[in-house]
Amino acid sequence: MNEQHRGFETQAIHAGQEADPATGAVITPIFATSTYAQDGVGRPRQGYEYSRTQNPTRAALEECLTALEQGVRGFAFASGMAAEDTLLRTVCRPGDHVVIPNDAYGGTYRLFAKVAQPWGVEHTPAHVSDVTAVRAAVRARPTSVLWVETPTNPLLSVADIAALADVAHEAGALLVVDNTFASPYLQQPLTLGADVVVHSTTKYCGGHSDVVGGALVTNNAELGERLAFHQNSMGAVAGPFDSWLVLRGLKTLAVRMERHCDNAERISSFLQAHPKVRQVLYPGLPQHAGHEVAAKQMRRYGGIVSFRHADGAEAAAEVCERTRVFTLAESLGGIESLIEHPGRMTHASAAGSPLEVPDDLVRLSVGIETVDDLLEDLAHALG
Repeated sequence: MNEQHRGFETQAIHAGQEADPATGAVITPIFATSTYAQDGVGRPRQGYEYSRTQNPTRAALEECLTALEQGVRGFAFASGMAAEDTLLRTVCRPGDHVVIPNDAYGGTYRLFAKVAQPWGVEHTPAHVSDVTAVRAAVRARPTSVLWVETPTNPLLSVADIAALADVAHEAGALLVVDNTFASPYLQQPLTLGADVVVHSTTKYCGGHSDVVGGALVTNNAELGERLAFHQNSMGAVAGPFDSWLVLRGLKTLAVRMERHCDNAERISSFLQAHPKVRQVLYPGLPQHAGHEVAAKQMRRYGGIVSFRHADGAEAAAEVCERTRVFTLAESLGGIESLIEHPGRMTHASAAGSPLEVPDDLVRLSVGIETVDDLLEDLAHALG
């Protein structure tokens, strides 16, 4: 069987993870070393000389992620933000312009507004589900990068990746897709025309809330070489143990995502009928504005559900504090269910900006617990 034609689940378990040649260990070892014995002056053994540059555990993770995203080169970082920063400094220069989502993740917005902008990289927010609006933003001034999340965090807007790839490439720009919410199991942007995929591997790829990491995958070999240079030069690489944890998480990604989606679909339907809920944001609902696009480019609709409380901001915050199974915490994508108030937590950095989120919004990261327990918990919290 051609390895490229293996199923997703097979790739997740085997890509980059051959049995250890020395011992036969079927699980990739944690190579906890900073340096390597060389076979001669300037002759590293199998290319390994220093672990910032290359580490066998990290290399296994990078190969696996590359296979799952159907790219040609992948890179693992110490965090999602480290991955984003490395990408920006690789493809942008002072004076460049980037179009970003108008409801981007708060940390991404902070990176553009507080780090990249003082460096000289300007940005314009655009509604990524509106191809016409994005095209106008890209054409308004020379643009080097069109940066997209789909679904977005936390409003779950859906971008048409193939259509936006055309918009970006017509303008000579790169299309970067943050695929964190969907995971490689539900969506593979490179196959739809994207140039680079970004992940916070802290989330679904790791899947157990026990590791912080990030990743980039590209289908452009020349860009891959540039990213490799910057990854090594800037140094925010994933450590061997963190790489091992994410690699372990990827092995069960497919089965976990199916359960996340099952539970999220039940919860979105429950919330849709609840009198205390003004609006439910979930791409799996037929009335969601991005439902048809999501159905076209995603396997299923994901494990994140957001909703707006009918009684306003304070009521939304109180719901977050009353749950017993849902844990009040930032982050998402773990096996356990989490609840948060984006305006006061993950997206506080966007307050007062064009990316400010509604103050009555609650975001759920739906875990893989017994769904009836989750429904009962939300019913109690909503009163």
